[in-house]
Amino acid sequence: MAKKVVATLKTGKGKAFTKCIKMARSEKTGAYIFKEQIVNNDHIKDFFSK
Repeated sequence: MAKKVVATLKTGKGKAFTKCIKMARSEKTGAYIFKEQIVNNDHIKDFFSK
């Protein structure tokens, strides 16, 4: 499934988006979790500053 997403993003206006992955700590268990989101290139800093 990841290959399909990457192939779709490389064509046309998809180059204006980036897949961001942020590591965070769960408040309940204390384990690390990964938050993934496809973000417009203009909003990458906003995603990581949250």
